Amino acid sequence: MVFYSNYTTFADDMDKTKMNDTLRRNVALLSKQTEQEVGMMPATVAPLPSVEQVKQIVKLVKSIIFPDYFNKRQPDEAIRSYYIGVHMDELATLLTKQIAHGLQFCEDCEKMRTKDQVYGEAERKALEFIDALPEIKRLLYTDVQAMFDNDPAVSNYGEVIFCYPVMNAMTHYRMAHKLHELKVPVIPRIMTELAHSKTGIDIHPGAQIGEYFSIDHGTGVVIGETTIIGNHVSLYQGVTLGAKSFKYDENGNMLNVPRHPIIEDHVTVYSNASILGRITIGHDSVIGGNIWLTHSVPPYSRILQSKAIDAGFQDGAGI
Repeated sequence: MVFYSNYTTFADDMDKTKMNDTLRRNVALLSKQTEQEVGMMPATVAPLPSVEQVKQIVKLVKSIIFPDYFNKRQPDEAIRSYYIGVHMDELATLLTKQIAHGLQFCEDCEKMRTKDQVYGEAERKALEFIDALPEIKRLLYTDVQAMFDNDPAVSNYGEVIFCYPVMNAMTHYRMAHKLHELKVPVIPRIMTELAHSKTGIDIHPGAQIGEYFSIDHGTGVVIGETTIIGNHVSLYQGVTLGAKSFKYDENGNMLNVPRHPIIEDHVTVYSNASILGRITIGHDSVIGGNIWLTHSVPPYSRILQSKAIDAGFQDGAGI
């Protein structure tokens, strides 16, 4: 039996020459950029976007839009204004930097040749985003109200803001959608995928979602890029607003054309329904659970499953 002191590890008894050779060989192999790797990287050598910095951007926006919930509460308006101003200044700096890094992936940005041009464009987009924050805040508070009104399990607004996954997902989405409108590459997808991984709610930043939007529970909801959702729409867990099929050009490349549903105002879609293709769900309609729908329906529709057949069995007979 071999006893080891506190300062001895199993690695001390290994063949260090063999270990070092293995490490050096694989470091050398992995340090060389493959042809495939080079093809997937932007042509510039500037830093790439930082997921951690994007998380910080989202955190700052939450502290600005819901200051009493994600900061120490400040009843004094002057002190509240001071803290929001500090966060806004940090947001402008971080957002400009991350947008600049993301612009490396812009296919139509060849005209921006210098670092100053890239950062100038990034700053312009960052300021446009900041100008949109009052509207983003207004929309998010309508989402809070919608969730409060649609779920009898909610006892107060704080419960919705602190606890409900839909608010986490919608905060990320409404920020990402504005950046998507500003044609910022990569950063919007990072934002929505951060929420997706945390909540199970997958909303593409290109989707258009109106005010007073709610998702009860939320896990497994998918909302595709070209989806259009009106006002006062409610979804339940597992709903898919997806594409039915894809179109291709003459070279076999997939075309990015409208391919997801249009959901008009005051529509409710219950759990695990799949609504696919560029179809329209008319206003004031109800789509029942577990429905597979690939055709448009008029306003005031009620789309439900057929009644289940209750079949009894005798003498151990099964299906």
